[in-house]
Amino acid sequence: MTSGTDKRGLANRSLVPSAPKFVVKVGSSSLTLSDGTLNHEQLQSLSETLAEAYRRDQRFALVSSGAVAAGVGSLGITSRPTDMSGLQAAAMVGQTKLMAEYSERFAAHGIGIGQVLLTADDVIRRNHYRNARLALDKLLTMGIVPIVNENDAVATTELRLGDNDRLAALIAHLIDADFLLLLTDVDALYSGPPKEPGSRRIPFVGDMSELQKYSITGRGSSFGTGGMATKVTAARMATAFGIPTIVTSADNLGKALAGEPVGTWFATTGNKSNARALWIAHAAQSSGQVRLDAGAVTALESGGNSLLAVGITDVVGTFDPGDPIDIIGPGGNLVARGLAGWDSERLRGSAGVAGAGRPAVHVDDMVLMRQ
Repeated sequence: MTSGTDKRGLANRSLVPSAPKFVVKVGSSSLTLSDGTLNHEQLQSLSETLAEAYRRDQRFALVSSGAVAAGVGSLGITSRPTDMSGLQAAAMVGQTKLMAEYSERFAAHGIGIGQVLLTADDVIRRNHYRNARLALDKLLTMGIVPIVNENDAVATTELRLGDNDRLAALIAHLIDADFLLLLTDVDALYSGPPKEPGSRRIPFVGDMSELQKYSITGRGSSFGTGGMATKVTAARMATAFGIPTIVTSADNLGKALAGEPVGTWFATTGNKSNARALWIAHAAQSSGQVRLDAGAVTALESGGNSLLAVGITDVVGTFDPGDPIDIIGPGGNLVARGLAGWDSERLRGSAGVAGAGRPAVHVDDMVLMRQ
């Protein structure tokens, strides 16, 4: 007998209620009121519904936005800060409030929680991402619910995961989840703005290219950073990882976990594959670029080859060893992403030189983007 999961994840919605492990992400718009204060009623409903899944022996990680929004309310300001120091101050105040709320509500069901704050380094660098994976696995094995957020208090503009939708897709792969559930303030993906006449719900997406004909909007509420566009990006990532994704409203959480046909189901488009390669491809903004000649591109795309300095024609930006960089072909196309073996200054001085020592990007630290 099979569980309905394989290297391509759940086959259909009917298997959701019995799936052993999943990730659910809830956004700021679902957790806060219009004045930026926490929506206690929604938090209560969310925790009760997830506790029911827990009692079915399902284990999950909760990726939760809302820290900055909760902090905004406590700081007495009326909108989300736009400067980094303001965001960090709001996050520091709000994260404490948010975790206290979750702790109280899950404790009422006999469920413990663990706070997990991540930065891009934690899912990019070799010695960090393995530790993050082991820590999350340990929490889940012990029956603790990891509550995950980007560490806004210390993250910098230059190196951020960017949004919690993308973080949720990465966490889903990190813990080998059976499905990903993205909750928002809209009940599904629509063919246009949901309130626009003629817009219709899209119940199923089997091929991401289908979405090119639709108008998908960006940012949602004034207290969030996402919108439907970031949900689609996250779904694209997760389904490429072999993890099906559901996008629906927080009010539909119970129905979604019961396998009912709510929201939009994004079917898998790829197999579950090497975690580290996916981190390199998706987890952080690039710190710089190296531009290649045609011969170097051919060597990389033939497979199994590291990038050598001799094939580099230009180095753009400033980066250190281990930073993620884009590898660009002579026509300006993105060929690969990888972790720099050298700092930018040294690499700039060695570009085009044969026999310049160790690889500029080792094959084990690189993922081809045109496959």
